[in-house]
Amino acid sequence: MLNLVSILIGLVTLASGIVAFFPFLGWMNWLVIPIGIVGAAVGALSSSNGGRNLNIVLIIIFALRLMLGGGIF
Repeated sequence: MLNLVSILIGLVTLASGIVAFFPFLGWMNWLVIPIGIVGAAVGALSSSNGGRNLNIVLIIIFALRLMLGGGIF
């Protein structure tokens, strides 16, 4: 059950992160990354690894986007 919750949090993170890829909306990654961290924490409590892995991948992708944009753009 916790794995399903983690996957749902990951999907919310993904949808929000796609919006943050648009120019001048990179600041949204400061909001998206903590949501992914919560999803990874919930996934870590689960017996399955799918939700945790999804959130970890999303955190890495959006953190790279944040670094490439200089933290703002």
